[in-house]
Amino acid sequence: MRKISEKQAEKKLKQDAKAVTANDLKKVLDKRDEIEEKFKSKGPHGRFVEDLKLFFSVIHDYRKGEYRELPFWTVAAIVAALLYVLNPFDLIPDFIPGVGFVDDALVVGACLALIERDLQNYKNWKNKSI
Repeated sequence: MRKISEKQAEKKLKQDAKAVTANDLKKVLDKRDEIEEKFKSKGPHGRFVEDLKLFFSVIHDYRKGEYRELPFWTVAAIVAALLYVLNPFDLIPDFIPGVGFVDDALVVGACLALIERDLQNYKNWKNKSI
């Protein structure tokens, strides 16, 4: 059984984030239902349901120009993590029972750790604007 480490997940996320374009933001927003479906499971994705909502909110507000107080790299990291989850043929293919989604969860977790401060600033802004 193939495993990946947190360090490998972070490296993959950083690599993929460098390639994210504005078109990828639209792609992720267009695939929102499909991505959310993967997170509704009781598997490794399940613990990230609230984070997923926050991710989509960040992407939406950034794309619309409503919140630009974070670097594009932060948005790119979110988009890269969600595109990774969407890809069934990633480091550990999703169809492998029991472990196919573990790498996805590691990539999402790495994303959260890398952009924690920017997410907190965004949440503070969002709470003030409501």
